[in-house]
Amino acid sequence: MSKTKKIRLLAIAMALIVVFGVSCAPAATPKPETPRVAFVYVGPVGDMGWTYAHDQGRLYLEEELGVETAYSELVAEGPDSTRVIRDYAEKGYNVIFATSFGYMDSVIEVAAEYPDTIFEHCTGYKTADNVGTYDGRGYQGWYLAGIVAGRMTKNNVLGYVAPYPIPEVVRNMNAFTLGARSVNPDAEVHMVWINTWVDPPKEREAAQALADLGADVIARESDSTEPDKLAQELGLYAVGYNAYVPDAAPDALLTAPVWNWGVFYKKAVEDVVNGTWTNQPVWWGLKEGLLELAPLADFVPDDVKALVEEKKAEIIAGGFDVFEGPIKDNTGELRVPEGKTMTDEEKLAFDWLVEGVVGTIPK
Repeated sequence: MSKTKKIRLLAIAMALIVVFGVSCAPAATPKPETPRVAFVYVGPVGDMGWTYAHDQGRLYLEEELGVETAYSELVAEGPDSTRVIRDYAEKGYNVIFATSFGYMDSVIEVAAEYPDTIFEHCTGYKTADNVGTYDGRGYQGWYLAGIVAGRMTKNNVLGYVAPYPIPEVVRNMNAFTLGARSVNPDAEVHMVWINTWVDPPKEREAAQALADLGADVIARESDSTEPDKLAQELGLYAVGYNAYVPDAAPDALLTAPVWNWGVFYKKAVEDVVNGTWTNQPVWWGLKEGLLELAPLADFVPDDVKALVEEKKAEIIAGGFDVFEGPIKDNTGELRVPEGKTMTDEEKLAFDWLVEGVVGTIPK
């Protein structure tokens, strides 16, 4: 099952709600003196997107702890991922990180066969005594990026290359819109659904469609830098994702929400070595350093930079939540009353668009 099969929206969301609503007991973990750590990637390490960001985390882990690591890239979900994960376990790797949603069932299957090996699965919801899950609050970075986009737009039209109509993407796009409208109430966000995480020609085509609609800032939750490059060619602005790649569009890239997966990898491996690892699901964000906003471009005004830093500090301190009410959906219905904040369970199951987003969520 491919990472792209995350489209099983309701079942996944409900399962996530269950997982995050239940406290998980610590697992009885081994204490390897010299841990060996393996990573399984769905894409190439040079994609400058999702897989690249995870591999940077692997390199950080090596540098910080001096542990032996190995990785396999371009591993298809399904029988191939089961085989690769089992092979690492059979070779004695103590910790195995599976970095795509579609690896979930493979992880659960192999973990049952190797109870003394620790498995961590990114973005999944199934756990076991020796299987934990981890993800990041990307929406926090997207809110900050929205502030920048909302201040930099001239047309009040922002574009969003949207991979799949799943809670994760809906949540990030909503956060981007709320950030933009917090500084520019006239800003609107138009999206194009591409139904893939990475397909450079398709991403570029979507970006062009958004530019044709009048968008002068094009954000993308997809993996390649093609939308950024198109923005550069057309004299528009761009917002990237996953990793900071300014060379792709030096005159267009405003910023990008980026991942520091190494922060989690280091903590997880240390916990395994110390015997303190648990299978408690992890959902970290700006506060923990798992997520950050890439440096704002030199051509972004200083007052915008100051505003972003101020709001970032509020989020980290816990004084502001991106999804605090009042929030209406894009049909005008009040969804989050004033004085209320969406729970994590509600955020994980996001299936509606906030006011300011133009369009619908495909079924």
